[in-house]
Amino acid sequence: MSNNNGFMGWIDARFPLTKMFEDHMSKYYAPKNFNFWYMFGILATVILVIQIVTGVLLTMHYKPDAALAFGSVEYIMRDVPGGWFIRYMHSTGASAFFLVVYLHMYRGLIYGSFKAPRELIWIFGVLIYVALMAEAFMGYLLPWGQMSYWGAQVIVNLFAAVPFVGEELSIWIRGDYVISDATLNRFFAFHVIAVPLILIGLVVAHIIALHEVGSNNPDGVEIKKTKGADGIPLDGIAFHPYYTVKDLMLIVVFLMVFFAIVFFAPEMGGYFIEHANFEPANSLKTPEHIAPVWYFTPYYAMLRAVPPIFGSAFPGVVVMGLAIVVFFFLPWLDRSPVKSIRYRGMLYKSWIAVFVVSFIVLGYLGTQPSTPGKTLAAQIFTTLYFLFFFLMPWYTTVDKTKPVPERVTDK
Repeated sequence: MSNNNGFMGWIDARFPLTKMFEDHMSKYYAPKNFNFWYMFGILATVILVIQIVTGVLLTMHYKPDAALAFGSVEYIMRDVPGGWFIRYMHSTGASAFFLVVYLHMYRGLIYGSFKAPRELIWIFGVLIYVALMAEAFMGYLLPWGQMSYWGAQVIVNLFAAVPFVGEELSIWIRGDYVISDATLNRFFAFHVIAVPLILIGLVVAHIIALHEVGSNNPDGVEIKKTKGADGIPLDGIAFHPYYTVKDLMLIVVFLMVFFAIVFFAPEMGGYFIEHANFEPANSLKTPEHIAPVWYFTPYYAMLRAVPPIFGSAFPGVVVMGLAIVVFFFLPWLDRSPVKSIRYRGMLYKSWIAVFVVSFIVLGYLGTQPSTPGKTLAAQIFTTLYFLFFFLMPWYTTVDKTKPVPERVTDK
């Protein structure tokens, strides 16, 4: 209820500030049995804010010019007061963002957060993931180091494998016949303006859709089905202050780990920032081993696992793209009558373990130089990755499930 008097009353008469706070915080009732896995959404929001703030500060000194970009990054690192801190926060934040998003998506898989009535929430989430990948890829070029340049060269050249329009498409993306100043400028524009706007819009849509149907929980029970006389779910508690206090504690712990990495291991042994990226881009010198940042390596391993046909890498590009697109269809692939892994049978539990192991192994293989043995391993684990999705209608149908309680438990 809005205030009738005072400053807040004046605001509420012109903008629904109190109503928005009540709808999304103090009177938004979340399941009382949230556990550790339900905390990564708020962490993703915190990291998004960190990335936006540090990104704005970096643009104040960065030069989107092929002749000046690498030098401007060095200037930020060496001469701008606190510049090294801002740059390492931004680079560490990129890896932290993907780590948190991967864990957030994994929680959706184990507790069935993609199933009805939350299909649209899941689709918005996957769109956020795709936008995040585009944002990371375009930002990866901006330091104009050796790995930035050659990594972008490899990825952009993949579009040339598209039949009929590939060559024109790759030229259009680059803005030139090679990775050049034109490429850097357009990637900078997309990285700092276009994709962040799309990302923020998708995050807002994701949250609105979530608050419309309500949050899932570890039991997969819909708390709106059991309400008290006052209309409040019996198994729900107000998000504020109960979960905001817990989230605040989690944020503090996260920031302690985050800043420990920023201060003591910002390169993370070359996984967060590759050693080759401390050398300026040189179109005449190819790095000994070209590999993307760790959060792209599972898909890079899939790309290399598929042999070219008639000298074209298009089949690998298709497999890599399908590995991401298949997530959109998850709500309709899963035929299980239950949501949570607590009440699923061993078939689903086994296949999700296979999926996780496959993703991690592919991520490792994507960081390594290609050999016949590693290529064979990548082919095996790519097959297992896709079998998790393609066999899902079968094993979720025949899997033996346990009875789901009427109300949430306090496990």
